[in-house]
Amino acid sequence: MRESRTLPVPDGVAQMRVDAGVARILGISRTVAAELAAAGDITVDGAPVAKSDKLPVGALLDVLLPEPPRPLRVEPTPVADLTVVFHDSDIIVVDKPVGVAAHPSQGWTGPTVVGALAAAGYRISTSGAQERQGVVQRLDVGTSGLMVVAASEQAYTLLKRAFKNREVQKRYHALVQGHVDPPAGTIDAPIGRHPGSDWRFAVTASGKPSITHYDTLEMFAAASLLDVALETGRTHQIRVHFSALHHPCCGDPTYGGDPVLAARLGLDRQWLHARELAFAHPADGREVRFTSAYPDDLQHALDVLRDD
Repeated sequence: MRESRTLPVPDGVAQMRVDAGVARILGISRTVAAELAAAGDITVDGAPVAKSDKLPVGALLDVLLPEPPRPLRVEPTPVADLTVVFHDSDIIVVDKPVGVAAHPSQGWTGPTVVGALAAAGYRISTSGAQERQGVVQRLDVGTSGLMVVAASEQAYTLLKRAFKNREVQKRYHALVQGHVDPPAGTIDAPIGRHPGSDWRFAVTASGKPSITHYDTLEMFAAASLLDVALETGRTHQIRVHFSALHHPCCGDPTYGGDPVLAARLGLDRQWLHARELAFAHPADGREVRFTSAYPDDLQHALDVLRDD
């Protein structure tokens, strides 16, 4: 059953747009607030309002909230091309293919790493929220490559701390449009939610500190292959930082990638691969290091550029 909230418009959101003000008051996304307004589920003094209307101070605001989300569950689902690179009683290192999420989330109905491991019979740490138990890092659905999952409770605690303290070495290879100048350097620019979109991110003054180091490995006529090391781990960090430099990842229309170039390279996702992962093993502290080869679609794109 949908819940209704009725309250006077607080001084703090007076004269704000309806979508922005309702999002702030109720802790929902601006997109959801706009959808509620469009459906007539937001009224002010009994009259429906549009998302861009202003909230008058003291008026009576009534919001019919959306249905609560269904509880997330891990569904054991085999993923044929997900490879377990290494496993022991503490860690499971996987080479994640494109099109697979790290764990279940609202709105995602596809395969997940934790679901694939459950289907294959691997024991995973029970630490963390139920739908993402054992998950200490994430990769975008559209990004392939290496990812570690905790198998033991001790490993979960130590790996979460290592990622938080920036003690894990994460190296990515990215194919970006054009030639980055200088060819090696550091991008230090804060990242936050895109002001016009809940599902995109951008360099914003109010964002979280975000640091990306890069070096050019190979230059082509239309693109450059980069080795990228992350000092921080923000959502979409590599994609956002290079888009901000006007060198988006090839095949990434969300952040400005050229669809004509993507078609020529045979890409239907961003050219971004988690190439190398290194960290102290949680059992004894010895360094373990793993490397992943490019999947076929990314290798094909490089072959096309090299043949030009």
